[in-house]
Amino acid sequence: RYEQREDFAVVAQPFFRNTLLPLDSTSKPDMSFFAADCFHFSVRGYAEMAMALWNNMLEPVGEKQTYNNFTYDRSKLRCPNPEKPFLSTRRNSGFGNSDPNLEKTESSVPYWAVIVTAVAGVLVGSL
Repeated sequence: RYEQREDFAVVAQPFFRNTLLPLDSTSKPDMSFFAADCFHFSVRGYAEMAMALWNNMLEPVGEKQTYNNFTYDRSKLRCPNPEKPFLSTRRNSGFGNSDPNLEKTESSVPYWAVIVTAVAGVLVGSL
C-alpha cells in the first residue's frame, strides 16, 4: 500500500526469524536473557533485541540478517554508513521500481501439503 510513497515506508525487520535460544557455558539455556516468568526478555535480552533491530534497520532490503547471536558484545552495534546515512527501505535499497505486488505471489507449496506433513510428523514422533 505504501510502495509508491516517498515520505513513508514499511519494512519488515527479520532479525528474529532464525534466532536460536542462547546457551550458557554448560550448554543449557542462558536464563540471564529472560525475565522471572521465563517468557519475556530481561534487560539484557531487550538490549540484544534492540541492537539486532537497529542493525537490521541499517541493512539494505534483501541483505538483512535473519538471526541474533546473543553475544552481548556492544561492538556488534553498527553505525550508519557515511555514503548511506539513512534507514534502509525497499526504495533506497534499489527496489524502488519493482512490482509492488511482488510479495503477493502464490506459494510453490500447496497449503494441504503443509498440513499433511505436520500430521505425519506428529504421528511419526508419537510412535
